[in-house]
Amino acid sequence: MKINKLLSIVILAAAVLASGCTRIETGSVGLRQGFDKQVSTTELQPGTFNQTMVGEVLLFPVRDISLKLNDIHPQTSDSSTLADMDITVIYSINPAQVGELYNSKSRGMHVYEGSEIFLMYNYLTTIANSAAVKAVQKHKALAVMGARGDIEIEIVGFMNDALKTEKLEGSITIKQVQVAHVAPAQSIIDSANLAISAQNDLNTKNVGVEIARKDAEIQHMLSSPQNIEYMKAKSALNISEGVKEGKVQTILIPHGLTMYGNTK
Repeated sequence: MKINKLLSIVILAAAVLASGCTRIETGSVGLRQGFDKQVSTTELQPGTFNQTMVGEVLLFPVRDISLKLNDIHPQTSDSSTLADMDITVIYSINPAQVGELYNSKSRGMHVYEGSEIFLMYNYLTTIANSAAVKAVQKHKALAVMGARGDIEIEIVGFMNDALKTEKLEGSITIKQVQVAHVAPAQSIIDSANLAISAQNDLNTKNVGVEIARKDAEIQHMLSSPQNIEYMKAKSALNISEGVKEGKVQTILIPHGLTMYGNTK
């Protein structure tokens, strides 16, 4: 009986302890916050169980965090505002820098979502927007759709430059930028279509003019005295060759033609 009672107490104690613990999941790092709201700078590693009966454990995702910027409207090199641009930034936080970042940076730089804190999310949103503006300014409006790859690389470069300026390059890694959607202003597209249509009409007319010119040259050549004499000589030669080969039995002699030439 005593053994059963002791076993019950052990199970109850284990349940209490378990309910007062937080396990740090893979891809996240924890920081302990005391009852006085002071946050430790020592990172709690993935896979560990940490008691929360006194104070609490703050959770920070650090691996492959997705940041989305939708409906932004940067200007191109020809001063045209894009109708729409959507980008996604994939970044990660150095797990060893979590405590330093959270305790030394303004809390407004982070995003709080449920029980998780996304370090530097708001800060990175700002520099991603600035980087997108700088990248798009290097391209003309009609070229941006075909320059997605270049723009992605340029945004990464500009973001890394900003991180170096703030001495954060060892704390945050920009892993990838994806331009999900980009569209020039509709007025630019309409103007381009009109220009293409006008060019096609001009090309069609130029082709027509060239054909007419060639036809005129041919007619002029055919009606020239030299060509008429050549055709007469060619005809006479063909008749002569036909007579020799026995292919021509009847020869039509033009009126007034004699063995001495034309009669007057």
